[in-house]
Amino acid sequence: MLSLQAAFLYCFMESDTTLLTAARMMNKDALVKIFDLYSSALYNYALRLCGDPMTADQIVGDVFVKLLEQFSAGNGPSANLRSYLYEIAYHRIVDEVRKSWRTVSLEAAASVGQDIHSGSPDWEDKILFKQVLHIIRSELTDDQRHVIILRFLEDFSLQETAAILGKNVNWVKVIQNRALAKVRKSLSHQGIKKPIPSPRFRTLPSVLQT
Repeated sequence: MLSLQAAFLYCFMESDTTLLTAARMMNKDALVKIFDLYSSALYNYALRLCGDPMTADQIVGDVFVKLLEQFSAGNGPSANLRSYLYEIAYHRIVDEVRKSWRTVSLEAAASVGQDIHSGSPDWEDKILFKQVLHIIRSELTDDQRHVIILRFLEDFSLQETAAILGKNVNWVKVIQNRALAKVRKSLSHQGIKKPIPSPRFRTLPSVLQT
């Protein structure tokens, strides 16, 4: 099932080509629309990984500066704009993490999670969400963390995730399977054998049950 964000972006998929064509000509309205469409999602993605609002905001700014530079030079994407923006963000986040590794608070991560899907989850969902976020942040490797967040919190396909990370699909599958096994094992040690589906992150609990 598509998330609300993914469904919304799907509706604009056909118009992306027109939007990109105008943006590559440095059309102001097109550039503003691109920022409005993607800045919030990019901010949430950066915040999940770096844990600092100011750093996440700076990363989003850097992403769009890079995009403008590419357009000004006659380069930049002619398709798959969302994946292209996430790829820039990924490399900026990696650079930032190398400079200063920060510990994300569960409170900040949980507040970001509220934007993923609509609905009012009960206390069990909240606890599960925090537990999974904690495992993702503290027990997975950097590669595993990026793959899980892109695949199950950002709703990217295997092919899109591979393109963003600069890897092949088989690599993504291997890292994903190892990460899910690690999350399952950690949840099992906490007495959670079969996580229930949650409106906050619908896809991840189902794959954790296999």
